[in-house]
Amino acid sequence: MKKRIIIGATGASGMPLLKRCLEIIKADGNFEAYLILSKSAEITIEHEMKIKIDEIKKLADYVLEQENIGAGPASGSFKNEGMLIVPCSMKTVAGINSGYTDNLILRSADVAIKEQRKLVLAVRESPLSQIHLRNLYELSKIPNVRIIPPVLTFYHMPENIDDMVNHIAAKLLEPFGIEMEGYRRWKGLNIK
Repeated sequence: MKKRIIIGATGASGMPLLKRCLEIIKADGNFEAYLILSKSAEITIEHEMKIKIDEIKKLADYVLEQENIGAGPASGSFKNEGMLIVPCSMKTVAGINSGYTDNLILRSADVAIKEQRKLVLAVRESPLSQIHLRNLYELSKIPNVRIIPPVLTFYHMPENIDDMVNHIAAKLLEPFGIEMEGYRRWKGLNIK
């Protein structure tokens, strides 16, 4: 039986990361992706990527409606490895931090926390306000919550934007035990 991973996507910028994460999960073969798109995510996908929503949906094994609060991931008895929200808006961060579970993305995140499963948040905002930082700080104190902002790195010597997207996507999936082929880890410097 394949392991389940829940993928939420909200309306923040960063949809190429969502697409790449779904592609990596599909290529792994050991996982099945349960995708939940907010309405804002759907608008942002079409704006940022100039593609139809169906191109993203076909990368997931299952697509769940955000309004379907009765779907499997809304319950702790729905076995899964955890949840990745990519991109994760500050509205979503505030909802998770306050326990406000009025949709399936927020409820699934709440369940991940209560069941002590992995919850990885690819938070997107710049600059960060005091409110954002306070919410993120509170979430950072919860076991199994990982906050991984999609921050550019250069130590892996990226040659283009795709290299940067791949690197960040690999970092987002690593907590779930998903290894992207070609992921270039830091190997240290040979300083004399």
